[in-house]
Amino acid sequence: MRNLIIILATILSSSVVMAQKSIETVEIQTSAVCEMCKETIEKELAFTKGVTAADLDLNTFIVTVSFKTNKTTIEDIRAAINEVGYDADDSPATEEGYEKLHGCCKKDSH
Repeated sequence: MRNLIIILATILSSSVVMAQKSIETVEIQTSAVCEMCKETIEKELAFTKGVTAADLDLNTFIVTVSFKTNKTTIEDIRAAINEVGYDADDSPATEEGYEKLHGCCKKDSH
């Protein structure tokens, strides 16, 4: 009986450790130019699996993203930004996403 209790305690403690989520924060330079860009990027990231928070600074155009490392990666976050038409660090926007942007949101418009 004692061995059974030890085994169950070990299994439970292992499950708790595996269930813990590591959250990281990353800053990504974007090609955003206005408030509409901020809304678009933050909305997209709100629906990106694993992202817990996103805030685009309109002075620097850097988006600060907190995310669960067991659910997503920095590359996935950059790809989500690229898909809605914006560059993310050195990763360029997709052509399809860029073409869908409002005229004032295109980096060449300023």
